[in-house]
Amino acid sequence: MRKTRILAGIGLAAVAALTLTACNSGTPGGDTGNGTGDADQGSEAIWEVATDVTIEGSPTFDRIQSAGKVQVGVKEDQPGLGYLDPATGERSGFDVDIARWIAASLGFDEADIEFQPIASANREQAIVNGDIDYYVGTYSITDKRKEQISFAGPYFITGQGLLVAADNDTITGIDTLTADMTVCSATGSTSIQRIRDETPAQTKEYDTYSTCVEDLKNGQVDAVTTDEAILIGYAAQDPDNLKVVGDVFSEERYGVGIAMGDTALQQFINDMFTEGGDIWQAIFEKNLGASGVTGTQPAVDPVG
Repeated sequence: MRKTRILAGIGLAAVAALTLTACNSGTPGGDTGNGTGDADQGSEAIWEVATDVTIEGSPTFDRIQSAGKVQVGVKEDQPGLGYLDPATGERSGFDVDIARWIAASLGFDEADIEFQPIASANREQAIVNGDIDYYVGTYSITDKRKEQISFAGPYFITGQGLLVAADNDTITGIDTLTADMTVCSATGSTSIQRIRDETPAQTKEYDTYSTCVEDLKNGQVDAVTTDEAILIGYAAQDPDNLKVVGDVFSEERYGVGIAMGDTALQQFINDMFTEGGDIWQAIFEKNLGASGVTGTQPAVDPVG
């Protein structure tokens, strides 16, 4: 198992060993109870639904309480992160479980969550309009986005990486890409442009990463590139045929998108992350552990 830099960065904290039987939701401002929305890994609960939660000065929380439900924006086409199974209708993934954990810490179980798939280009507007209460879905924290919304977290730090066939021992990082190799990514992405700018490899583009992955499995391309977190999801889904290689060669800091200026909710979620390291690790192992990549929880940014 390789040691990855997926979550390496300034101020990262080591995560305690899992103690799932003893863990609470890490919820500030409320007591935890044995709610019906507990998430299970094996026979042990990963988190519990909090009770008697209060967040003074959060208009978002006031709206959630008034509605009696939580509106959450997510992705549903990223295995291991945010995925909707078309056959069963079941949602799964690291981001989806992070969203569920937040809802549980706010005092709401699974039955009270309404998931809304929202395209990347529409995320800020959905938050500004109040169409959703928060967004969890490979949402990178950027200064430009912070002109419209606020972020809690980061809860995950990743960067551009490479996905190759499990039996490929030639490609071990970006510096091993050669002119006779082809790398695939999404059309017009910064990932594919970086490959063109920094390597001699040929490139191939599709509208979806899943098409790139199919080409990789069929031997049509030598590697797929995008955020390593997304690639880990594909590797976890099919570890016999796929693997992530090398160190990341950019940095993306995933945060929870919330209404701009809702510092009370921002602090609440940050406290939840800080106090719930064992829960974070359990969520990572449940969704991404099969990829063979290890993860470390990052420290959150200051509120404000």
